Amino acid sequence: MSRTVLLAEDDRAIRHALERALTLEGYEVTAVADGVEALAEARRARPDVLLLDVMMPGADGLEVCRTLRAEGDGTPILMLTALVETTDRIAGLDAGADDYVVKPFDVEEVFARLRALLRRTERAAEAEGGPYLEAAGLRVDPRARRAWRSGRELELTRTEFELLELLVRHAGTVLDHATVYERIWGYDFGPGSKNLAVYVGYLRRKLDQPGAPQPIQTVRGVGYVLRED
Repeated sequence: MSRTVLLAEDDRAIRHALERALTLEGYEVTAVADGVEALAEARRARPDVLLLDVMMPGADGLEVCRTLRAEGDGTPILMLTALVETTDRIAGLDAGADDYVVKPFDVEEVFARLRALLRRTERAAEAEGGPYLEAAGLRVDPRARRAWRSGRELELTRTEFELLELLVRHAGTVLDHATVYERIWGYDFGPGSKNLAVYVGYLRRKLDQPGAPQPIQTVRGVGYVLRED
């Protein structure tokens, strides 16, 4: 099966050369020119791997990387950087990147690092028993962004899906409000905000099933937990 790559590079010549090389290598490539486009496309298309230039207009590669990681997106990220200082490379890894290639680079090195990242992701999925998350009669496919309850597929918005995925990943564990806000929105709106309660309400209605218990339970004064009953 062809792997999908999101390439974000503002240098037109490099972007076109990489896009062509990756396509010839068998990848399905989406190429964008800045960080804002990269964020939008990563959220929409859920590629198998991201190839991000560090220095881009709008939002640089580090900002894109930090934002995706704050949203809980674990897609492997390979950074392209012209910065050769060790501190610059460390900054990329600290932002959540998995690996980096320094410009000017050999395209074969890019291919090798992409293959290594994809193999690592596949091994992690196998170790977890496959790509699906399951708990309380729910099944979630993080890569395809699809979810089911008792075989019935759920029609969820992006935020609803991410909230459900978070709860399923941590089934049986009480997640406090601050933790959920940070993981889903990247910011704790404070105790006065009703945003989370509103989305939990939306999600509960979509999970409702005659004769079955509501899996999302409120722990008063703390947060929410996904339980069997």
